[in-house]
Amino acid sequence: MSLSIPPAARPDLSPRPFTYANARLTCSGADLTELAERFGTPLYVYSADAIRERVSMLQTEFAAVPNTLCYAVKANSSLAILKMLGELGCGFDIVSGGELERVRRAAPQALRQVVFSGVGKQIWEIDAALNADILLFNVESEAELEVLSSRATALGKTAKIALRVNPDVFADTHPYISTGLREHKFGIAIERARDVYRRAAQLSGIEPAGVSVHIGSQIRAVEPFQQALVRVRGLAEELRSDGLNIRYIDGGGGFGIEYGVAAFDPAARVAEYSAAVRTALNGINVQLLLEPGRFLVAQAGALLTRVLYTKQNGAKHFVITDAAMNDLIRPALYQAHHEILPVLHESRASQLADIVGPVCESGDFFARDRLTPELRSGDLVALLDAGAYGMSLASHYNTRVHPAEVLIEAGHPRLIRRRETLDDLLAAELL
Repeated sequence: MSLSIPPAARPDLSPRPFTYANARLTCSGADLTELAERFGTPLYVYSADAIRERVSMLQTEFAAVPNTLCYAVKANSSLAILKMLGELGCGFDIVSGGELERVRRAAPQALRQVVFSGVGKQIWEIDAALNADILLFNVESEAELEVLSSRATALGKTAKIALRVNPDVFADTHPYISTGLREHKFGIAIERARDVYRRAAQLSGIEPAGVSVHIGSQIRAVEPFQQALVRVRGLAEELRSDGLNIRYIDGGGGFGIEYGVAAFDPAARVAEYSAAVRTALNGINVQLLLEPGRFLVAQAGALLTRVLYTKQNGAKHFVITDAAMNDLIRPALYQAHHEILPVLHESRASQLADIVGPVCESGDFFARDRLTPELRSGDLVALLDAGAYGMSLASHYNTRVHPAEVLIEAGHPRLIRRRETLDDLLAAELL
């Protein structure tokens, strides 16, 4: 199906570092066509300048209150990006021993600004975090608290803890990434928290030091954050009246972005978010911990892919690329929207097409019935907003190797992950 659109029309990409120059898509001044020729496809491309800008937005807006930005490593765990964030003064939010090791290798100076979240911490992970002297364990169950006490005592350590409380606040997001309701596996019901803190204060090796909350991801309204923190603040004040030295409130992450091309002013959104958080915590003397992930890195990244084939099945038109759901699973997993742009901007008619990959699954798609300029074999396209939960969720399904990653700094590209080989992929297997 072909539709007529103005050939010069280009989407408004203002919050992103991706712009057209001389009809070629660039990232922070680097030509994406040249990057694809040099490094191959599929290829993840990130703008260091864009990430720094987002960090600066948050640091500026929250400067009036004591705070630490603990970047959520799960969003994008590239060592080079972690190193850069550590140099910018960020701490880290981790959910596994593997993520702790990434921080140790990339930003060892930030280990004492690490918070460890997650419902299923294993003993070896707890031991590694205790030995690293991390800032805070976000404890998610009474059983975990007992194990943490046992391990801290055995190692002669003291574990500073915050209970992750579940405030039963609804956040309008995808059900897979909503975490703040009673039916979710995360956290401890806020009504029970005071009793659990009393038990924690009696345990060997445990120091109650904070309260933590995280209500979900990709939340674009500020009201749920404010509601949750009002409840957390009330609990913190009760715990102080019980004699506990509560000096941290971890507000979690989840601050969202716009994945489409609708008008989006990230600085204005941060100002609104900051005002809501500061209002909820006004007058209580605590160190505020924030766990941004997606907001810092998502719009800084794109996945470059080349069109292999096009085909027509009845009324359906398909564009088949060399990237697949194993490289970027968000559309298949969350029905997520990613803008898809031709890297070379030419005067072509538009078409409705399914943009799909080579993986042997009907769920292997990036878009269905998407209106784009006509795409032909050999064309390069960019899937925008792929800097978060792109490479970090990549798999080897269909025995497909991981793509390379490139970081652009002031127009200069740097390879930060070489393309995997089949030998790399098979190296751990035994015959």
